[in-house]
Amino acid sequence: MGKTYFLDPFGCAKNQVDAETLMAYLNDAGWVSVFSPEEADIVVVNSCGFIETAKRESINAVLEHKKNGKRVVLAGCLAERYAKDLFESLIEADVVFGNKDLSKIAPAADAALHGVRTQIVPLPSNGNTRKNRPLLSLPGSAYVKITEGCNNRCSFCSIPFIRGGLKSRQIEDVVDECQTLLDRGVRELCLVGQDIAAFGMDFSGKQLLPALLEALLRLNGKFWVRLLYLHPDHFPPILDFLKENGGAAWVLPYFDIPFQHASESLLQKMSRKGCAEDYLTLLDRIRDVLPDAVIRSTFLLGFPGETDTDVETLLDFQERAHLDWAGCFTYSREENTPAYAMKPRVPKHTAERRKKLVEEKQTAITEKQLERFVGREFDVLVDEEVDEELYLGRMFAQAPEVDGSVVVHANATLKLGSVARCKIIARAGFDLTAEFIR
Repeated sequence: MGKTYFLDPFGCAKNQVDAETLMAYLNDAGWVSVFSPEEADIVVVNSCGFIETAKRESINAVLEHKKNGKRVVLAGCLAERYAKDLFESLIEADVVFGNKDLSKIAPAADAALHGVRTQIVPLPSNGNTRKNRPLLSLPGSAYVKITEGCNNRCSFCSIPFIRGGLKSRQIEDVVDECQTLLDRGVRELCLVGQDIAAFGMDFSGKQLLPALLEALLRLNGKFWVRLLYLHPDHFPPILDFLKENGGAAWVLPYFDIPFQHASESLLQKMSRKGCAEDYLTLLDRIRDVLPDAVIRSTFLLGFPGETDTDVETLLDFQERAHLDWAGCFTYSREENTPAYAMKPRVPKHTAERRKKLVEEKQTAITEKQLERFVGREFDVLVDEEVDEELYLGRMFAQAPEVDGSVVVHANATLKLGSVARCKIIARAGFDLTAEFIR
């Protein structure tokens, strides 16, 4: 079989694109991917270094694979951020490999294979996108990274230390990759980046997301474009375009907008410019133009200085915003960020209690929001076969991995990655039940 590797991926959709790209470079260099670490000559841990829990998971993965006798390459965000420290202290990692130039992964893998302990932290390069990469996403769906890094400098965020400042791809490059993915049978293009609303600002001084969407909708085929991670303080001028372009190629009225909080004083400490009223106005504007629009957001609990009053402000915002989906996480104190030295710190148990409050409130809101789809027909992208004539899929309101599913009862065999027309007949928790029409 030759040289074999097992990829142990971690983290978000952006990390998944990196994992796919690492696999493409390894495959081109003669390595063979296997389905379990037991079969592999080496294990590549594509780590996440964004928050403390993700760091621990990544390090634990290295320790576990080494305990099982494997040679390990620690790659990804954690390796990039702490390369020197990890190389010195985490001796279980045979090679520490940064994420700025993924094309150098083959020499790192070869070093691990031959027992050469080293750290390889390449300088930034454009060699981080591969059209022929394996796809680790759900059938018919693919993530397309259109930006790297971020210029927003939120005070709690370590991304600038890991990924650097904003770097957008050229429109032609993104379009070329998307056409290749469509030719491979992809039906859903999920555009990702730390903040895709800023696409193009680094080299043009303008938000070029509208121009990119126009170019993508000129591609041949029937497909969806899904927008993930739009910063609320500079939401791009795309609403009228989305309203006017709902043909075979369709930009979904689904917006992932991480508000993080609703307390104006806390948002200012986070280095954000908005407030609850600004964000509610944005939501009203979106829904006025696109009445069926689905909004996902995230909230950060336990930020330094957060009070019970701040949490009440957030709960009130939830009630008024009636978001379709929301995720919550507690503050992770990250060195070198402005928030690291901020006080008073919120005890972990208090942050967790507040997080639970917000999650419980969101559960009822999400269930109510989903009710509006019952009795209506939608296209559903088929993700998984559960049983004979029973499938899981997603309609426009459900992003991969993070939202609920559509449970499809079909009197036919459906192809995974295909689009089926279905009628929603009920809601079951965060999922929808549907009957296949055609």
